[in-house]
Amino acid sequence: QVQLVESGGGLVQAGGSLRLSCVASRMIFRINDMGWYRQAPGKQRELVAAISSGGFTNYADSVKGRFTISRDNAKNTVYLQMNSMKPEDTAVYYCKAETRYRDYWGQGTQVTVSS
Repeated sequence: QVQLVESGGGLVQAGGSLRLSCVASRMIFRINDMGWYRQAPGKQRELVAAISSGGFTNYADSVKGRFTISRDNAKNTVYLQMNSMKPEDTAVYYCKAETRYRDYWGQGTQVTVSS
């Protein structure tokens, strides 16, 4: 059963922008933090950005000033606006939703930045 559905990935040139979206199923109740992670080939999955239910945000140093995370609690949706993209941003991006009892992960969306 699909719980988180990501969209918005694709191919973009360096310096370009993409916007990722992640919709959480209404079956997931009381979501606390939501976030975006990424995993490049041969590397560990890493946090890109996270946002609490109250709107507090946290970013990886490598994306500060370029990426913006936001969420619409009424729609159970989290967004990641990615600007000034670099080839090193190339990875599979995963959405995560945290509740009191467990974490939920999306299936991932590929983002490729060409130089």
